[in-house]
Amino acid sequence: MKEQSERKALVLLSGGQDSGTCLYWALQKFGEVHALGFDYGQRHKLELELAAELAHQAGVSFYVQTLDTLSAVSKNALTSPAIAVETKLPDGNPPNTLVEGRNLLFLTFAGIYAKSKGIRDIVIGVSQTDYSGYPDCRNEFIQSAQQTLRLAMEVDFEIHTPLMWLTKAQTWQLAGQLGVVQIIKEKTLTCYNGIPGDGCGTCPACMLRQKGWDEYQKRSTD
Repeated sequence: MKEQSERKALVLLSGGQDSGTCLYWALQKFGEVHALGFDYGQRHKLELELAAELAHQAGVSFYVQTLDTLSAVSKNALTSPAIAVETKLPDGNPPNTLVEGRNLLFLTFAGIYAKSKGIRDIVIGVSQTDYSGYPDCRNEFIQSAQQTLRLAMEVDFEIHTPLMWLTKAQTWQLAGQLGVVQIIKEKTLTCYNGIPGDGCGTCPACMLRQKGWDEYQKRSTD
């Protein structure tokens, strides 16, 4: 088996903070990196434009897979402009930004695409530490998905989750170690209301991102 530094990797790149950080993480770990994005009917297509810019700046290929049927069967605040994004996470229930089965679908297509390119290493920016109520961001799910892809395609896939056990502050720290803090801060879109960079400041994604940034800044000056 080739050493990791000689292998190819596929990064699932949404244009957000987490996947952007994973892109640069993969560039340090693997010999060749490709990126894959998804147009699934999300309300803010700007994230795909930013993902394309990130990939171009990093010097990696970027392919966008259309999954527009997802928005027809999953009604949530990320695929339906008629549903307002909740500003407070509901107790005991997932937020209304949950797109049911999204990461399962993404990883399935990623496996198909990766196999066609002779890639067995797949990188995805999910995290269980700053858990937002998305069941398909948990480590248990990722391990299950990896085994399913291996059985389905007879490829020894490895799904890498470099952010799985990191807080948002630690994710910012990783971006700092990779030398891309300003790129991630200014050129990514995490905001559920579609505002790049620091975002709207009021949606759950922006509040989590800002909290992590503040903690990272504090640690950097202590």
